[in-house]
Amino acid sequence: MRYALGVEYDGSGFKGWQQLGESGCASVQATLQDALSSVADAPVSVVCAGRTDAGVHGECQVVHFDSDVAREPRGWVLGTTTRLPPSVCVRWCVPVADDFHARFSARARRYRYRLLNRQVRPALYRQTLSWERRPLDADAMHRAAQALLGENDFSSFRSVQCQALHARRELQSISVARHGEVVEVQVQANAFLHHMVRNIVGSLLLVGAGEKPESWIGQVLALRDRTQAGPTAPPQGLVFVGPLYPDQWQLPAEVTS
Repeated sequence: MRYALGVEYDGSGFKGWQQLGESGCASVQATLQDALSSVADAPVSVVCAGRTDAGVHGECQVVHFDSDVAREPRGWVLGTTTRLPPSVCVRWCVPVADDFHARFSARARRYRYRLLNRQVRPALYRQTLSWERRPLDADAMHRAAQALLGENDFSSFRSVQCQALHARRELQSISVARHGEVVEVQVQANAFLHHMVRNIVGSLLLVGAGEKPESWIGQVLALRDRTQAGPTAPPQGLVFVGPLYPDQWQLPAEVTS
């Protein structure tokens, strides 16, 4: 039987989503698999919709796994969450068809980046907020970001460690808005490159601070050269909101479009 899970996690204490061999580094994947294996009393492996880096959080990461063990969805949710650390929980479990794939069945993925824009660093919510002391023009950042929409080569915004076969991605929406002292960037694409969101945010910060004109973002995109873009923004403010799937899979509304 194949199951899909919605998983929420605070990535602060992990080395990222992906399990890296037998290094002993704490990953969200290994932690979740250990808990699921305990519930199943048998080894369980999971496949995720999108890997996250060290310090990056997941609001509704979607994974799938296979198990012949007879458990109700409620049992998978509660039994697994009981065996997880406080920083991780399973929000829901849905039995799915055998051809469902958490990664390949997704039609889009969404990220949110939030930063506190004031003179003093945050004390509360410091694990889920980045910080920028320079005053930012969020409207200018939003206008500049629209140059990234559509299918483009995002080489200027991929890390040198990126293992993707190519850098073409379809950026479906991007917005920047201010909510009091917090500036929020929301991005949706068919898929993302390694560090792509954080590199976009790092470049937009230069526009928001007045160091670069709004037209600069489009120019950097066209150059296809990572060295011409801004720095990589810190991981603390980044949350993987979750993937989106066609309604044929009958998953919860928050991950269905």
